[in-house]
Amino acid sequence: MERVLFVCTGNTCRSPMAEATLRHKRNDLEVQSAGLMAGMGQEANPKAIDALREKGVEGFDHKSQPLTETLLEWADVVLTMTSHHKLNIEMDYPRYRDKVFTLKEYTRLEMDDPNPDIADPIGTSIETYKLTLEEIEIYIDRLKDK
Repeated sequence: MERVLFVCTGNTCRSPMAEATLRHKRNDLEVQSAGLMAGMGQEANPKAIDALREKGVEGFDHKSQPLTETLLEWADVVLTMTSHHKLNIEMDYPRYRDKVFTLKEYTRLEMDDPNPDIADPIGTSIETYKLTLEEIEIYIDRLKDK
């Protein structure tokens, strides 16, 4: 695994936080993120940036991008934030089905919560963004050892 693509809905909260966290912890990997419903060039949510800064992740310059077949081809593994994202990709791009997983599914341990989803913090408090980032970081820490 050398190229990791994180996918969420709008590519402004969860997938950028996952991208920045993995880059911060594993600079030997190529990492990108995209969104199923993302526009092009939107900055990450300011609360996501603040949550990252509190974790020591600085200088993350993010611009949103929609998921494309080119990105799917580029990636060795595609990690989604929810099972719904995974299903959408599998339906729209069946050719890439074998490399698409939820982040939790890909890094799951036997005793984990069976919920495959990381909830979207959009429109909530900074505290919720911090909790979402903490949850993402648990799975990124497992991913960095794969």
